Amino acid sequence: MTFFTTASAQTPRLGTWIKLATVESVDIMADAGFDFVVIDLEHSPIDLTLAARMISAASAYGVDPLVRVPDHQAGTIQRVLDAGARGILAPRVDSVADAERVVAATRFPPLGQRGAGGTSRAGRWGLMSRDEYVRVGNEDVVCVPQLESPAAIDAAAGILAVPGVDAVFLGAGDLSLALGVRMNDPVVKESLDRARAAAAAAGKPCGAACVDASSAVGTAALGHQFLIMGNDATMLARTAHSMTRAFREQMGATS
Repeated sequence: MTFFTTASAQTPRLGTWIKLATVESVDIMADAGFDFVVIDLEHSPIDLTLAARMISAASAYGVDPLVRVPDHQAGTIQRVLDAGARGILAPRVDSVADAERVVAATRFPPLGQRGAGGTSRAGRWGLMSRDEYVRVGNEDVVCVPQLESPAAIDAAAGILAVPGVDAVFLGAGDLSLALGVRMNDPVVKESLDRARAAAAAAGKPCGAACVDASSAVGTAALGHQFLIMGNDATMLARTAHSMTRAFREQMGATS
């Protein structure tokens, strides 16, 4: 799957979350040099109409647009993909059955149950042949389940073995909540190590989130093939706080 391929095997593909309900966030992150963006429909007020505009903006920049869907509903997944998303992240995939359900919504028959909508952006507004539309949907779209519960970690090998699962994303935050511990607890590390080992054994990419460049370098060293670093909302908040604090400190030093 070319989505996960980089010029250097040692350098993971780098993306970021889009959480603010403005297309300009995609413009800024694309211009910053991210390889992909993940438009977050699970934890933001972004709706499908705005997501479609963001997908178009990212594609125009040559940046891959992924969408984290809010659930496993086939209707939502189908509309996101017909809007031109390069693929989806599916939250709370806790079992093989969950993975099979998500894959079925992502792939056309005979590989799945996605309905044909070739007059959409994904079908070049009806100008793409049916065969090409189906081929692109079944071969180029990526399906990435999120493993973020103890049950998901236990089922990781089975989930990764489901045909049509292209990679997995490890959700350390929700996993630690489910385990009732802090993210730096050894039980979280052990669980994530098991999931990474399962991905390696299956020969499929594994991704993770990180907050900044330093943590991204450390996370990359664990063997991840793609990383999601930061998000537009927190980047804005941190910069705003840093600038106002620096101004007041400097004014205080000169008074």
